[in-house]
Amino acid sequence: MGELLKRRRNTTMDKNQKLKKTLLTLVMLVVGILFMSPFLWMISASMKPEADVFAYPIQWIPQHWNVIENYKAVWETKFSLYYWNSIKVSVLTTALSVLLSSMAAYAFSKIKFRGRGALFVLILAIYMIPSQAILVPQFLLFRWIGLFDSHFGLILLGSFSVLGTFMLRQFYLGIHDEYMESARIDGAGHIRIFWSICTPLVRPAIATYAILRFIWTWNDYQNPLIFLRTKDLFTLPLGIRSFADLNGEFYSLIMAASVSAIVPLLIIFIIGQKQVIEGISMGGVKG
Repeated sequence: MGELLKRRRNTTMDKNQKLKKTLLTLVMLVVGILFMSPFLWMISASMKPEADVFAYPIQWIPQHWNVIENYKAVWETKFSLYYWNSIKVSVLTTALSVLLSSMAAYAFSKIKFRGRGALFVLILAIYMIPSQAILVPQFLLFRWIGLFDSHFGLILLGSFSVLGTFMLRQFYLGIHDEYMESARIDGAGHIRIFWSICTPLVRPAIATYAILRFIWTWNDYQNPLIFLRTKDLFTLPLGIRSFADLNGEFYSLIMAASVSAIVPLLIIFIIGQKQVIEGISMGGVKG
């Protein structure tokens, strides 16, 4: 009798657990749809004639397709130039930032020198300063050294990251010193140890930071707004604003431009998704 009651109790608990999981899944599904609805509307609007964009009720699947005309009208402007500028600035900024942050993280985690801890605390303290608070000194400095209104100056602005150094340092600390000692016995120096031993072990973390750095740079509006004046140097955020000023009454074209701007971010995330998951898993296991 006792075993029968125990089985019934277990069965009831299992049913309750399944019901809770089902309800939670449905709630998350509804929330996900709500979050995705503006993005889906943007894609739908980019494929419609202008007259159908604000049709009520909303036509999620266009009745009249205007895809080629809308996207052609966008790419026949300077939008392609803005696109190339963003690709150049984002790729070079990401590459330089990953390199510098990795080297700094290795130095702060594996090289012992006097004042290492105090210097690292000072660098972290810099991260507490809002970026808006140092815009004026940066602006004056870049005008003085001749890097104002140039892509090179914009790349340098995003290449030094306290967050990237701190993030990667945590992963370099997880590498056992025995690997380095073995390499030193074989005659390897810090450069060889950094490139051939330590960096491959934290590759998922580096890939995660690279994706984040690319997304931040691609979406950056503040720095290009302050440090660029020539329209031919504008990156995509400024380019979309300029495009919207000229075509503000044509929402189908603005949505087509917005969809085009999002495509590289989706591609980057899809390609690097596995590395991001591995990076998060590494951090979770280490923690």
